Amino acid sequence: MSDIQIRLLDENAARAAIPDLAEVLSDCVEGGASVGFMQPYPPEAARAYWHGVANAVASGEALLMVAEIEGRILGTVQVGIAQMPNQPHRGDLKKLLVHRDARGKGLARRLMEAVEREAAARGKTLLVLDTATGSDAEAIYPRLGWERVGIIPDYAMWPEGGLCATTFFYKRIAA
Repeated sequence: MSDIQIRLLDENAARAAIPDLAEVLSDCVEGGASVGFMQPYPPEAARAYWHGVANAVASGEALLMVAEIEGRILGTVQVGIAQMPNQPHRGDLKKLLVHRDARGKGLARRLMEAVEREAAARGKTLLVLDTATGSDAEAIYPRLGWERVGIIPDYAMWPEGGLCATTFFYKRIAA
């Protein structure tokens, strides 16, 4: 879709985007995504999380991508790029989120392609992620070339309560 814009945010843009990012995160949690937060989770509650992400962007610890349609942020993904000294080649993919209003438009694919390019440009050759086993999100990653590693039972909780397993994935990318 030509009306989708994918952008890498710097610190100032990340801080300015906090209201929109909070809406996306809240919508995903309220829709059942196991991404670290429990229901109810209104946008106001999500703002503190995004302030922390903006701080990580400012310090060079993270990359933050957004997908916009007609100027509205409807998707996002992050990569943690600050690693221990023996892991300079690795990044941690975090919080691929697409607002329920925008699903099925290719935002997840476009975000992932863009953030993988940005991570590679910073010398990363391996990305890792985890996602709730059995979730809609789990089905996305193999279609994008990610390799399933394994499952840990009872790793986290669904936002409405109850334990869920987590599936780990990795992907080699070209630096």
